[in-house]
Amino acid sequence: MKISVLSENTSISPDLGSEHGLSLFIETDSHNIIFDTGASDLFLNNAVKMSIDVSTADLIVISHGHHDHGGGLPDLLRINKTADIYASPFVFNDFRAINDKGEANYIGLDRELSAESRIIKTTEHHIIDDALTLFSNVKGSFPRPSGNKTLFRRTDASNINDDFIHEQNLIIREGDKYVLIAGCAHCGIVNIAEHCHAILGVYPNYVLGGFHLFNPTTGDYESTEAINTIAQALLKTGSMFYTGHCTGLSAYDKLRSAMGDKIDALSTGKTINI
Repeated sequence: MKISVLSENTSISPDLGSEHGLSLFIETDSHNIIFDTGASDLFLNNAVKMSIDVSTADLIVISHGHHDHGGGLPDLLRINKTADIYASPFVFNDFRAINDKGEANYIGLDRELSAESRIIKTTEHHIIDDALTLFSNVKGSFPRPSGNKTLFRRTDASNINDDFIHEQNLIIREGDKYVLIAGCAHCGIVNIAEHCHAILGVYPNYVLGGFHLFNPTTGDYESTEAINTIAQALLKTGSMFYTGHCTGLSAYDKLRSAMGDKIDALSTGKTINI
């Protein structure tokens, strides 16, 4: 399996752009997968420079209904004419972020895309085939990121706290290995890992994604104590972690300090071979 980072907050090369967003191109024995599309068409520009043909993707996964993970979807659909799009039935809801002025700014996807015929609305436990499973509606006893407090869903004339029922995660099985891909882990990366364990009976060998330990709206991080607690819980899984995007650079440094070589950074242009 080969996982290429098409878009992320940082870049390994000045020739490759970065933005607040995430997009991965995943090559397995049986699929070419695009997991999220970043905030713009930047991931497509980077893909060309990385000699990756996104038109070869046979399926697209949108992790949740925020612009930094699905903003580039309209551009992708103009290039890739065949891939099915796996998304939550709630992914086109009216999602908002409250800024420091109390303004509820729209952070959702292009809602005109909700009529796209290629979209497959996923269930809470959605088996695509023997190698791919999506799951959502993650519960768990571990605290969710505090940054969720500024994120809402608008219904009629009111804003309600986002419950992140629209957030889904991907399990890939290849040979005797399992890889868990998360978008932002708004439901809590520890809860997501435990939910994956409940499905598989084992923890995944590898986990990739953002952990939402940084709130871009407020600039706040989770406390050092909370980050260390997360680090210790993740170490107990025995998994290898790759993280970036909404984890934040400062939080990543603290995780790295606590977890050592069991965690590594995602960055635009990086390739992970599993």
